[in-house]
Amino acid sequence: MQFGIFTVGDVTADPTTGTTPTEGERIDSMMQLALKAEEVGLDVFATGEHHNPPFVPSSPTTMLGWVAARTEKLQLSTSTTLITTNDPVKIAEDYAMLQHLSRGRVDLMMGRGNTGPVYPWFGKDIRKGIDLAVENYHLLRRLWREPVVNWQGQFRTPLQGFTSTPAPLDGTPPFVWHGSIRSPEIAEQAAYYGDGFFHNHIFWNKEHTQEMVRLYRQRFEHYGHGAAEQAIVGLGGQVFMADTEAAAKKFFRPYFDNAPVYGHGPSLEDFTEMTPLTVGTPEQVIERTLGFADYVGDYQRQMFLIDHAGLPLDVVLEQVEILGREVVPVLRKEFETRRPAHVPSDPPTHASLVAAGADSPHHLVEPARERLLAAAEQA
Repeated sequence: MQFGIFTVGDVTADPTTGTTPTEGERIDSMMQLALKAEEVGLDVFATGEHHNPPFVPSSPTTMLGWVAARTEKLQLSTSTTLITTNDPVKIAEDYAMLQHLSRGRVDLMMGRGNTGPVYPWFGKDIRKGIDLAVENYHLLRRLWREPVVNWQGQFRTPLQGFTSTPAPLDGTPPFVWHGSIRSPEIAEQAAYYGDGFFHNHIFWNKEHTQEMVRLYRQRFEHYGHGAAEQAIVGLGGQVFMADTEAAAKKFFRPYFDNAPVYGHGPSLEDFTEMTPLTVGTPEQVIERTLGFADYVGDYQRQMFLIDHAGLPLDVVLEQVEILGREVVPVLRKEFETRRPAHVPSDPPTHASLVAAGADSPHHLVEPARERLLAAAEQA
């Protein structure tokens, strides 16, 4: 099972000191966070993509290229690649380039984002968000899998005899996750292609997360990719740790209360009860995280958000240290002890996709017709 951290890259004042980092300082802190993740043995570092204050990660591939040059094992990913407002041609080129530079250590998560004004800034209509996600991703699959693409759709100019460069490393496109908090259409899209489904899991109650993952698993099986329990699932999570629960809550409370995403809303106690946010000891984080599989089933990737809301860099780096040294080793052992043999322990990697060969389902533009027909007959 893979464990990692993701950042949203907010530039937020420390509510206890009033100090606000510069954009440059915030970018540097995210890079230090990635290097610390590899140092302590985490598997994945992911960044969001935002084009509005107070967030700074507007160019994920630039950031991840920097990390790739300074790490050896860390899997590089995104917690959102905006499939709706980015041109699929540019996504195809940028992430294939990153795939080469990182020697295959890259996957990415498609998402629609949560900032409405971004759509008109990039010439798109938010009312067409789902349609954009569906059409743009299908074009992206073709760009990564066909040497010459002739294409015409609703949302961009046609392509005639177009070849995306560079081609994916070893002729094998990166593995793709589809991230969604609330849209069943995105869970359906992930299932249709046999891609991964990632539920952010930091805002909603467990019943909502359970239902979204269940839908994805059912449709994954319907489309003939394997049994429902074999579907590739990732979850987000949010933690803050200290030696005692009281100490963790005392330190984290002002940051929670002023966070740009949910600040000035529910109390810390209410939010930890309603959502997977865990503020307490490493042992409490372990217990709470192990419980996720009780309602979503055995899954393959767990990501933690720990660096937002103005938390000082030294505190965040200490949190990563605790994750790597005290929390993740226990989670790895316990999750794998309970996992059935027929359920994948990890999501696909570049090496595993290359080994599967050019005739594997991953290389298809869309699922094999025979499997679709068989699934339809059994439905």
